[in-house]
Amino acid sequence: MRLDKWLKVSRLIKRRTVANEACDGGRVSANGRAVKASYDVKEGDVLELRFGERTVKVEVLAVSEHVGKADAPALYREII
Repeated sequence: MRLDKWLKVSRLIKRRTVANEACDGGRVSANGRAVKASYDVKEGDVLELRFGERTVKVEVLAVSEHVGKADAPALYREII
């Protein structure tokens, strides 16, 4: 699954266009390197998202096309 779509499905970023812009702006990295929105997300990937001063680091636990709002946090585990 594309990175921008996964970020939207997991609800880490609200809209796919915003996720796409974040990837293009270099604010998202996977496994320690900057990636584009077309990056193929796999289970076990470590993603790092930078929102201004705040950085969120998550491990991908699952990749699913359709997930309900309540089940979205099950797609990833936040790493401190």
